[in-house]
Formats: sequence, C-alpha cells, structure tokens
Amino acid sequence: MFRTCLLIPVYNHGSLIEATFERLRKFDLPCIMVDDGSEPATAAVLDKLAAREPSITLLRLQENNGKGVAALRGIAKAHASGFTHALQIDADGQHNTDDIPALLAMAEKEPTALISGAPQYGDDIPKARLYGRYITHFWVWIETLSFEIVDSMCGFRVYPVAATHALAQRVAIGKRMTFDTDIMVRLYWEGTPIRFLPTHVSYPANGISHFRALRDNVQISIMHTKLVCGMLLRLPGVLHQKNKEQHWTKEHWSQKKERGSEWGMRFCLWCYRLLGKRALYALLYPIIGWFFLFASSARPTRTW
Repeated sequence: MFRTCLLIPVYNHGSLIEATFERLRKFDLPCIMVDDGSEPATAAVLDKLAAREPSITLLRLQENNGKGVAALRGIAKAHASGFTHALQIDADGQHNTDDIPALLAMAEKEPTALISGAPQYGDDIPKARLYGRYITHFWVWIETLSFEIVDSMCGFRVYPVAATHALAQRVAIGKRMTFDTDIMVRLYWEGTPIRFLPTHVSYPANGISHFRALRDNVQISIMHTKLVCGMLLRLPGVLHQKNKEQHWTKEHWSQKKERGSEWGMRFCLWCYRLLGKRALYALLYPIIGWFFLFASSARPTRTW
C-alpha cells in the first residue's frame, strides 16, 4: 500500500495558503493542514477553506509552537489515519508544485526513503540565507560523516510516516527553524535512505518569513552542537562499519563513486573569494582529515 497525504504547517500566512492550495488541488490528495496558533485573520481563512474543501483536515494548536511541532502533529495524524507517506510543502508558495509527481514517484519506488527537494535558487534568494545554508551544509556533513545529504533545509519533502513518527516518539526534535535539518540528520542516523530531486525554489516579493535572526541562529547553533555530540557517540560504530565495508569490497578505487559534492566545492570557492587563501586552508584541513579517516578506500595502496 502506498497512501500519501499533503502536510502543510501554517502560521499567519493569510490568503497565501488559499493560493497554495489552489495549485495543489489538481493532485487530488488528502490534505492535513496544521494551524500553529495563527492570528484570527489567518485562522478565519483556514476555517473557511476547511469548510469548503472536504479533502482538508484542519488541526489547530492553541499557541504558536513552531514548524517542527506543527509538522510532527500532522505526521501523527497521518499515521493514525493510515497514510504511509506525507508530502510536506510550505504554505507560502515557495515550492514548485510541478515537481510533486516526481517526488511521489521516487517515494513509491523507494518507500523507506525520505525524499527531499534539492533547491535550485534564482536571483531572488537573500544572500544571507544562501550563505547561511552553506554553513549548515558543512556541519551536516560533519554530523553524518557523509556528503550524501545535499540539502537539509528544504521543507519540500516526502516523509515515510511510520519511521518518522516512531523517531519522534523516542527523540526530542527541533521545534522551529531547526526542525528540517534535525529530523533529516536523525533519520539518516536511523538508517533511513535520503534521496534528492532538484527543484526550483522562489522567494516571492509578498512571501512571509518567520525567521528571527537572534533566536533562530542561537537555536541552530545549539542543534548543531547536540548533533555533533551525537555523532561523536556513534563514531566507534561508524568506523567499525566502514572498516568492514572496506575490507570486503573488491571494487577498485578508481571505480568508486565521487564522495564530494558540488555544494561542497561551491562553499570552498565562496570562502576563498570572500575570506582569502588562509580561510580556505583552515577549511581544507578538516575536510582532508575526514577523507583520511573515512575514505581510505579511495586512496590507492602503494606497492613496493
């Protein structure tokens, strides 16, 4: 069985949510909307929309708790309703809904995986947001000891409901702007495959952002600290598993898949252009150390 629903966390998005839903109507999917303590104007829009559209299940939180709380409340409802997958999409119309069939096809082909958009940005993205993403990418690579996670911040993704709900019952997941990254890294730790589909993400002029620089950057820093500590606790097991894989594999190093990523190279180039050669060298030392420790099979063995 492959049963999918839409999942839309909403907080003070006003009439934008109506326009977003109109773009989603053609997919004929049940929709779980979670009102995360919106003000009366948005609450009224949601009530009207839910009364008019039988496909919408509206959940309401009395206070604003953050996107993570709203999304996990929707996941719990999807689990209780028998859905196998939940396609999360932002309420403000940032995401390209034309990519929904491709995302769902990937999820149906690999139902245990978390399928996520890999954002392709235009010139409308604020530069501070763009560079901030590179910093998060770097820390996620450290936290997972892998370059497999291309982007951990895109909110356009298909969750395997059972695995996500089970994880949320055991672990406290980030409540606000940390949610998307936190849950992706922890699902990866649990063994959930992560797959990506390139998708265009826009920043409309009338878009609504709930990012609060001081509060959210502090919470993001705390999240990365916790995840790095979690990675260190898993390090012995990860090293043991990688050594086993390298011992049994017979594949020549030249035939192995490239371990790096375009985003990593772009981040290094950005550091060089903005901060100079010394900053780039400081960045390369931990990267080289990572490859030395965890990608030894990519180094040819010297014979005498």
